[in-house]
Amino acid sequence: MNFSEIVNQIKNKKTYLCIGLDSDLGKIPKHLLEFDDPIYEFNKRIIDATKDLVIAYKPNLAFYESQGSKGLVSLEKTLNYIPSNILKIADAKRGDIGNTSKMYAKTFFETFNFDAVTLSPYMGKDSSLPYLEFKDKWIILLALTSNKSSVDIQYFKDSNRKNLYEHVLSDSLSWSSKDNTMFVVGANRMDELASIRKIVPNNFLLIPGVGTQGGDLKSISLNSLNNNCGIIVNVSRDIIYSDTSDLFEEKVRIKALKYKEEMEKILIERNLI
Repeated sequence: MNFSEIVNQIKNKKTYLCIGLDSDLGKIPKHLLEFDDPIYEFNKRIIDATKDLVIAYKPNLAFYESQGSKGLVSLEKTLNYIPSNILKIADAKRGDIGNTSKMYAKTFFETFNFDAVTLSPYMGKDSSLPYLEFKDKWIILLALTSNKSSVDIQYFKDSNRKNLYEHVLSDSLSWSSKDNTMFVVGANRMDELASIRKIVPNNFLLIPGVGTQGGDLKSISLNSLNNNCGIIVNVSRDIIYSDTSDLFEEKVRIKALKYKEEMEKILIERNLI
């Protein structure tokens, strides 16, 4: 999926919502455990309830890999079920070099046919370049994450008082483009969002942490939107675990619709749709 296709999806659907499929056997509704593949059944029902409200789904690979080969089957079935016009993001946070990086790229973009993958940038551009060989595929570099201890590394300053996360943003612009690279910025990094947007004015930002983690959608949006929208806001637990009854899909849709409607208002206010 290329840049224009993502922008068109945002305009047509009037949303920039991504739902994280962090599907945990210990948290899904109990009645789904009766199915041969409970995780896939859970994901399938979420997709059915929300596919008109989102532009992306983001499976967190750890939740599937932890189940061994069965989990990877659930993942593959889920990816095949997601409509082709919806961005499929592998939340994998990989970071390696050489042939290992090439094999990871092949895994996500050929074997599983993801559209995008999250990467750790701290081994340098060598760990990202193999992914950029795939047309209309995306890398999403971890820039400034929401976890508390991110300050230990990401805020490390050089002699010019420039933060390490700022180097990740600015340095990557020399070997990537807005057509193949996005950046992860945590929703709780409100004070930094506006300055980050100045460093990468044209790239998409993937922003997790809204909802359960306390990020405020409107404030985040107003500090990071650009002329093409330029942001994808991920919500996971606040939507997918909003209910555990036999009719959980209805509550999931209500919750997702609330986010979608707020996003539509913001897009209208900014004259983006």
